[in-house]
Amino acid sequence: MPSVSKIVEAMRHNPRNVRYLELLKVCEYYFGTARQSASSHAVFRTPWAGDPRVNIQNDSGKAKEYQVRQVLAAIARLEDVHGK
Repeated sequence: MPSVSKIVEAMRHNPRNVRYLELLKVCEYYFGTARQSASSHAVFRTPWAGDPRVNIQNDSGKAKEYQVRQVLAAIARLEDVHGK
């Protein structure tokens, strides 16, 4: 499996074609273990309330495009807060 930075770069270029397990790896790297992982959803804590939320769903092995975009927005916000 590619590194987190390579996955994030690929997500930025093509958010439609992301594997769920790759998105899960990215979320665990940035946000830690999912606080909820029932059925096909995994919900992650963020250091802020509200949007962008990090709630991803396994859709036959793929990640949903709008959720990939939400994760990218959350990563951008996290990097702004931490000055990365």
